[in-house]
Amino acid sequence: MSDAIELFYAPTSPYVRKVMACAIELGIADRIVRLPSAAHPLKRDERIAIFNPLAKVPAAKLADGTLLFDSRVICEYLDDLGKGSLFPRGPQRWQVLTEQALGDGLLDAALLTRYENICRSDEHRSADWIDGQMTKIAAALDQMENTVAEFGARISIGSLTIACALGYLDFRFASFDWRATRPALAVWFETMSLRPSLRDTFPTDG
Repeated sequence: MSDAIELFYAPTSPYVRKVMACAIELGIADRIVRLPSAAHPLKRDERIAIFNPLAKVPAAKLADGTLLFDSRVICEYLDDLGKGSLFPRGPQRWQVLTEQALGDGLLDAALLTRYENICRSDEHRSADWIDGQMTKIAAALDQMENTVAEFGARISIGSLTIACALGYLDFRFASFDWRATRPALAVWFETMSLRPSLRDTFPTDG
């Protein structure tokens, strides 16, 4: 395919999921050629480094050789390519970009918590570090609960990022009952998760 977009991905990455969810919403997922990776916080995959010197996914290569990373850049490119409205113009743009930052911030804290748990031995693991990251996650969730009415039925880079962040909590932090004190967010997420873009991209270990 002459206009294909090569994308290094990992099936467990919430940032890759965000890219694929955007592609599905824009109707251009068939243009993405997914390249499996061995992305790991401690083991550098030099194949990814050809696309992204940080060796992190997602990283994309366009048909003309242009390299794009990270998910924020790739998603905005896809929206421009698909002539979509995930990144609106005008005042609403700043709202959805802030929502994207909130979702990405939650994901950053969740991933740092996971890496602390799986990459460090018991004697080097920091309970204070984990508590600090979980506090960020809880604060982000509270903000989402307080502002979820503003999402409505709007499909944007903000709402998709937040949905991917909540999905990652369900995937990797199944015992963390974030829904218990955030009923409005839970209802919104249940409805949002029915969209094919999210239903068909749920992360897997396989």
